[in-house]
Amino acid sequence: MKVQNGSILVRVLGILAVLAVGIALGFIYADRQAGVDQIFTADNETSASEAEILYWVAPMDPNYRRDKPGKSPMGMELVPVYADSGTDGDVPPDSIRIEPSVEHNLGVRVQEAGIRPLWRRIEATGYVGMDENSLNHIHLRTEGWVERLLVDAEGERVVEGQLLFEFYSPELVNAQMEFLQEQKRGDLRLLRASRVKLRALGMVDTEIDELAARGEEKQTVKVFAPRSGIITSLHVREGMFVKPEMEVMSLADLSSVWMQAEVFEAQADWVAEGQSAEARLGYMPGEVFSGQVDYVYPVLDPETRTLRVRLFFDNPGERLKPNMYAAVTIFGSTHQDALTIPRDALIRAEGNDRVIVALGEGRYRSQEVMTGIESGPWVEIIAGLEAGSMVVTSAQFLIDSEASLAGSLRRIESADSNQGEPPTATVFGSGRVEGVNSNEGWLIIRHGPIDALGWPGMTMQFDVTNEVNLARVQVGQSVHFSIRPDEQGVFMVDMIHLVDTDEEKVSGEGGGMDHD
Repeated sequence: MKVQNGSILVRVLGILAVLAVGIALGFIYADRQAGVDQIFTADNETSASEAEILYWVAPMDPNYRRDKPGKSPMGMELVPVYADSGTDGDVPPDSIRIEPSVEHNLGVRVQEAGIRPLWRRIEATGYVGMDENSLNHIHLRTEGWVERLLVDAEGERVVEGQLLFEFYSPELVNAQMEFLQEQKRGDLRLLRASRVKLRALGMVDTEIDELAARGEEKQTVKVFAPRSGIITSLHVREGMFVKPEMEVMSLADLSSVWMQAEVFEAQADWVAEGQSAEARLGYMPGEVFSGQVDYVYPVLDPETRTLRVRLFFDNPGERLKPNMYAAVTIFGSTHQDALTIPRDALIRAEGNDRVIVALGEGRYRSQEVMTGIESGPWVEIIAGLEAGSMVVTSAQFLIDSEASLAGSLRRIESADSNQGEPPTATVFGSGRVEGVNSNEGWLIIRHGPIDALGWPGMTMQFDVTNEVNLARVQVGQSVHFSIRPDEQGVFMVDMIHLVDTDEEKVSGEGGGMDHD
């Protein structure tokens, strides 16, 4: 019994010794792990203090976002998207920063905003027709019979001076006989009268001189082509009896053509005689014909509400065939020194057009702009951007959404600190002038909603800054304008752009849009 008790005691002491060692090792491991955790936490805090991570995104799918690191559905490591802290004085507080690898995967492309001439482009469908100034209708001046016809069918080509047909006219034969009799008599007055009669019946001076030299009348008279061209209509055959009111045939010179086009009523004021035009035909891809506006018809079509325009085109090789259709571009009024960006760079929104400006080093900012005319792939920027700015032309919608998100978060965070301060942003609007007083420096504008200020559409009177010239502003004009607050927070107009005319800005400054 004593041996058994001693054995039990030894086992209990062994178990207690093992437990003591385990507890000691546990305390040592916990202390070390706490130190490691403190190191990782410090690193994370240091990293977070340098740049705030908005979220994590898949490199190949920017729509796949997560709020922590991980892997994308394709098995790739997620990459962070940063927002600038705004502590650097050279970095705008409303910009965001994107890692270079993300830029590459998103295919971000930029292009410089530059100065170039812009035209109001009018796109229309043209209908090729004959140049009626080069069209000749052949009529006889006396009745008779076609004795000999030397052209066979419509479409036949003739050259100037070529014999077309011969015809017999009893009246013309009698007039020749009278001329020869007066020539024999020597009565100059009657001879001149006979010559005039022959001209009236269609004979030319060379034929009359040949008649006088020959001394014998001709039974048939020859008719020659007055110009080179093609036979567009032929209404006679040999032996037919013709009268003066009957068109024998017509000739057209196709070295030039007219093209009829119709422009919309809203574009009627954009087009004028002498403007340049281009035509493209489907069966000649890549071929461009250059012409000009020859005539603008004064009456609008009451059914289609379009204005007819006649265009003139040279037609070397006669490749433009009458009755063809063509895609026509008319270059209207010109803005010679317009600040332009690619159309693809513009993010359109109701009353709030924007672009994404590349600031360098992976930083981007969403910038509100005021747009003017559009011409082909280019859009005019009236205010909000400067020449030389780099704008994003690809992946700009994704960047804009992130810039808007980052800006919203910053505005929420700074709302309390900015209470009581007057607004400082320059904002844009559009409307119609209802009243103007250039002497006192104010105007009344009926404008649409201005979302940046939370204003609904209404009619307001604004004072203008000293830079604004109201001399060309008239009641009834549609305008784009920008307003900024003075020291008391009262908004004043600092830039006006006349929409209904070809005038440029009627103020000096008014450009940059400041974001909260």
